[in-house]
Formats: sequence, C-alpha cells, structure tokens
Amino acid sequence: MTPMRHLASLLALSAILSAQGLVPPPAPIENPTTPAKVVLGKILFYEEQLSSDNSTACASCHMPEVAGGDPRAFTAGNVHPGPDATFGTVDDARGSRGIVSCSGNGTLVDDGVFFPKEIVTARKAPAFIGNQWDAQQFWDGRADGKVRDPITNATVIGTGGSLEAQALLPPIAGEMGCSGRNWPVIVAKITGARPMRLASSLTPDIAAALAAHPTYPALFNAAFGTSTITPSLIAFAIAAYERSLVPNQAPIDAFIAGNTAALTPAQVNGLAIFSASNCAFCHTSPTFTSPGFFNIGVRPPAEDMGRAGITGNFADRGKFKTPSLRNAALRGPYFHNGSAATLADVIDFYDRGGDFADNRDSIIVPLNLTNAQKADLHDFLANALLDPRVPARLPPFDRPVLRSEGTPDPAPFGVGSPGSGGFVPQMVAPAPAMIGSDHFGFGVFGGIAGMPAYLLLADAALPPGVFVGGMPLWVDPNASLNVLPLSVNGGPTGIPGQGFTSLFVSIPEMPALSGVSLYAQWVLGDPGVPTGMAVSDGLAITFSRP
Repeated sequence: MTPMRHLASLLALSAILSAQGLVPPPAPIENPTTPAKVVLGKILFYEEQLSSDNSTACASCHMPEVAGGDPRAFTAGNVHPGPDATFGTVDDARGSRGIVSCSGNGTLVDDGVFFPKEIVTARKAPAFIGNQWDAQQFWDGRADGKVRDPITNATVIGTGGSLEAQALLPPIAGEMGCSGRNWPVIVAKITGARPMRLASSLTPDIAAALAAHPTYPALFNAAFGTSTITPSLIAFAIAAYERSLVPNQAPIDAFIAGNTAALTPAQVNGLAIFSASNCAFCHTSPTFTSPGFFNIGVRPPAEDMGRAGITGNFADRGKFKTPSLRNAALRGPYFHNGSAATLADVIDFYDRGGDFADNRDSIIVPLNLTNAQKADLHDFLANALLDPRVPARLPPFDRPVLRSEGTPDPAPFGVGSPGSGGFVPQMVAPAPAMIGSDHFGFGVFGGIAGMPAYLLLADAALPPGVFVGGMPLWVDPNASLNVLPLSVNGGPTGIPGQGFTSLFVSIPEMPALSGVSLYAQWVLGDPGVPTGMAVSDGLAITFSRP
C-alpha cells in the first residue's frame, strides 16, 4: 500500500469511530456536577461504614484499577453455584462477594448456600468505568433514568439518572446490607459516622475535604447546602463521582483526534477487523458500548433470563447490557457470569459465533479469523483502548485503601476439634472491632442446634500445642477468663454440623481500648463424641480506633 493510500485508510478508520472524543457523561438537571459533590461521592464510594457490618464498600466490588470491576473475581470466594445450587458445575458464575448473611438485628443467618462465608452475587459485578453514559445500569438494566427517593417516594430525577438509581440499591441488598435493612437506618448510621474511619492512604482530595469538613453533615452541607442527609443526596454524590471518571486518554482518543501515529500498524489492522465485523455494531465509538441488550450465546437463557426478568418479554430472555470495551484488558473475567478468563478467550468465543443458540441474536455469527487477525484484534482491544491512568490509579482514578484489603481483623487462628460427623466448629468474624461500633459481633458454625454453647474470652492466648481433654485450647484460663453461657440457636435442630450461633454487642467509645486485644474460642455441647463437646479455632480481636 502506498503511503497516501495508507493515510487515507487511517483517516477513514478514524472517521468511522467518531468525530467527537469521549466527553464527561451528561448529568441530569436535578444533579449538576460540582467538585464538592464529586469528592463527597468519592468518600462515600470507599466508605465501608455504608454496609451493615462495616466490612464492604461500593468499591469492594468496583475498583478503578480494573475499570470499576471486582479485582477479587478470580478468587475461590467469588463463585456463585448458579441455578442448580451446586458448586463445581457448568452453570457456576464468577460473582462478587458481599457480607455474611444476617438478619435485621445483626444476628447471623444461614442463607442455605454460602454461610458461614460471605454471600456472592449470581452475576459478575459490572465494570462501570466506560458505562457511565448508559441510560440503564446493571446487566439487566433494572436501574433506569427515573429516580425516586426511597423514603419519601418523591421523584427526584425525571430522566437521565441511571447512576443515581443504581447507587440506591446495593446498600440495602445482600452485598452490603442485612435482610430487611432500610434507608432510614442507613441515613442514621452515616449521619453519625466519622468519614473514612476505616480507610487508609487517603488521596489528597479526600484528605483536604475531611480537613475542611470532618463530619458527614458538614460534607453534605458543602456539597448540597444542607446538613440533612437523605438517600437521594447519597446517591447524587456517588453518581457525581462516577461521572468524573472519564477514561479519555487512551491511544484511541489521540487517534480519533487525528493523530494517526497513535496506534501501531497492528492496532490499526485490529481496528479494521473490529470495524468490519459485527463488533462495532454493539460497541460504538467513543464509549465502545451501546444502549442495547443482546443474547450473545454465553449460556442457555433458562439459567439466567437477563433482561426478560425486568421486561417480562420472552423475546428478551438471555439478553444482557453491552459493556464498554474501554480498558477491556483490565476487566477479566468476562461476560455476565465471568466464564471467559481472558480477552483471548473472548475473541475465540466470538470467532466461533457463541456457544448456545437459544434466542441468540442474529448478529452473532462465526468470524473465521486467522491467528494473525486474532492477534491484531487483541492488540487493539487490549492496548489501543487502555487509558494508562486507570491501572496506575492516577487521578481521577486514585483511591484510598480499604480496611478489608488488609490483614483479616478479627483474625481466626489455630484449629478446632471435631464434633459429631467430623464437623469442626469454625469462627465466623465478618466485622471489625471498631471502638464506638454498635454492630460488632462474631459467631460459630458447625455445631448442633439446640445444644449449649460457651464463649471463652481472655486477654491472652495460649501457645499452640496446649490441649485439655484432647481438645486444643487457645485462650489462657489464667488471663482474666470470662465464660459466657449461650446456646446453638440456629440451624435445623439436632443435625450435626449445621448449627450456629452469634453474639453482637456495642463497643463503647473508649479511646483507652485502642490496641487492646482479646482472644475468643467457642465450646459447643455435642453428645455424639466421647468428650461431650467440640471446640472452635481461636479468634484474635484487637480493638481499633482508626
């Protein structure tokens, strides 16, 4: 190809993409974006106190360095068993884990699937960076542009508020909230909470905002002119922050602006392949997404009805919202169920025309690409659409560090001894021991419902290898030992290994508790073993006043 013809091809491809680069998402007229709203939304997005047990923030499932997706997606703890409720089968999904199942009063509840571990969503957390322009949010589009305040039911946004609508759902759902949780409870908690109490390595903008406005009422007054916190204003602030995350410094943006040297020859060829196939039908420039819902044949619709679950339209079965391809290299695993581990797997999937035909959209057809074409397409998707600020966590994609990213606290240690059926009771400790918390608790799983339980608490632990009656002992009986008589009050009565109990208390606002440690262990009655009891592992509880 002559240089002139090559230049003409480049210009033609640039024109196909868009005449306009990526600009910030439009805000609804009811919620214009301001710097004060953005920083407040950033604080709330990383606020683990927004959850029932102070363990989970919005950011737990949506980290900027993976384009707003869940960096835990490849871990064993982020698997949902799918509609067959059986782990290790073909319908498993890579979901996102939230809190341990609990009732409205905070006590632990066996959800029948995940307990005593955290619940996991049935779909992979959608990576939102690049999708803020969409009129609907979530894989099935259930959050649209009309927003009602969940307390007053007043319409606060008429149209264009999909991000605000989305922000109102997780705090009351299983990812962040105990069953029956409501917004008045959330508002009361946030009103009295010290902002970013659990986070560390605060970003400069967050640190400056907290220095000027150290309470949530003060932060809301700076952002909205009122110190009265409402669900709508929480959602308004989070949405304003999300709209500020515009990934418009990828090589493709320079290419769209007319710099034909911004893409390598391989990436240009990958763009040509992308544009000539049906890829560009659903992933249009400059967002590289589209407002439609499509069934691309990932799994049979009977496993997940997708959009049809919202519309009730049988023709929508198995259809899901189109994700943005911006920063695609960071988004794995891919698809609504996380079934494609790598971007190369995604390309192979489309090359063969999908996997399941039931209601599959007609645009999904085999591409029959050569290995060289696949390589160039991969280069384009992985590199040309990557804004380097995103994986590097550079502003505006910088963030604080969550408490839950550190060493587990409280920290289980040691091992227990088995009861009937060989079940070993295990500690369940989802919440941090935060001074001033009204929701600190822990429990034990693996006993027999209806049997007595004893909680041992001491201010010193015993070293490994100390046994009493053949059972390991982890708390020092000579170190201010307290024994709390309780009972195994959860689970089916009499069935070994399925009983559980928990204890929830308030921790007084006493600075002198900071750094103080307690050690705990459960002893559960069990007539089916010679000793008449089974014991749990130990738990180290260190009170903190961050």
